[in-house]
Amino acid sequence: MSIKERLQDFLKQISGLRRAVVSILLAMMIGALIVYLQGDNPLVAYSALFSSAFGSKEAFFQTLTNSTPLIVTGIAAAITFRAGVVNLGVEGQLYMGGLAAALVGVYLEGVPSFLHIFLALLAGCVVAFIWAAPFQWLRVQFGANELVTTTLSNYVAILLTTYLVAYPFMKPGAPLAMTKNVLASAYLPRLVHQGRLNLGFIIGAVLCVFIWYVINRSSLGFELRMIGANKRFSHYVGIRVKRMQVLAMGLSGAVAGLAGAIEVLGTQHRFIQNISPGYGWVGVLVALMASNNPIAVLPVGILFGALKTGGLGMEAATNVPSELSDVLQAIIILFFAANVVFPSFRKRHVPRKHLEETAHLEES
Repeated sequence: MSIKERLQDFLKQISGLRRAVVSILLAMMIGALIVYLQGDNPLVAYSALFSSAFGSKEAFFQTLTNSTPLIVTGIAAAITFRAGVVNLGVEGQLYMGGLAAALVGVYLEGVPSFLHIFLALLAGCVVAFIWAAPFQWLRVQFGANELVTTTLSNYVAILLTTYLVAYPFMKPGAPLAMTKNVLASAYLPRLVHQGRLNLGFIIGAVLCVFIWYVINRSSLGFELRMIGANKRFSHYVGIRVKRMQVLAMGLSGAVAGLAGAIEVLGTQHRFIQNISPGYGWVGVLVALMASNNPIAVLPVGILFGALKTGGLGMEAATNVPSELSDVLQAIIILFFAANVVFPSFRKRHVPRKHLEETAHLEES
């Protein structure tokens, strides 16, 4: 990569960072107005939110715990976006991977802990890969819209896993639909004595660096980026576009399944009905906020994890409901999307106006 290309890439990253910062600041201003209108002090509310997310070691560790599934699902979404594919089935893929990991964790006995953990994580990735890849295959073979198929696949996956944990794999006597607890040998090691922060966060952070390297420094990543930039040209130069897009969807599903496996083995220690409060959907937003940059997914995921952690603490310390954190997430995404769409809209129209003026001058 030449110095000029490196500089252009750096400027793009700075531009994306600027849009993200502006979006966050505008969202915080709107949130402050909402808090003020309901009769509370915005400074007190935001102080409680920040303190609950970062005010102590325990709070910070809880923030990292809450951010882990968002980081991993953000990586899953970013993989397909970079390849020009849209995967809106991350949530369902998380469920499928989580259940597979739970079953391996429950029923595989007599193996060393490190091997048990590895096999459970691998099962989550493999099952989610097998679940996700066919939806892109339907797209390339029959023209099925992946926006529709992957979105609907979430409901199928959630209902299927709910049935499985409510009947054949349900823990006897449990008040809710859930599996038995995974064996202790399948627990992800805790990183702190107090709290639930576990090895899953390290896996997510390492995954960000690894996927960035694959996308930007490997032949596989080059082909995926080429397809995302121009499918026709990629086909012309000999890249097997259809096969690579199916592979991208499968890899995205595998990473989403890994997120479910981490949640099961590291936090819940069992698969429970409705195990995810929407991690897959938030992960898609994290990828968009990070401009599909795997490295940027890490801080953006931590930001959204902090909003979740801080929202609960803010509700406990003030009269502001924790749902305000969800509102802030939505507003951040709204402003970020506006910052991306409207400049692009202007760029598309300026050349046309310029062409009309040039044609007029030529006629005169």
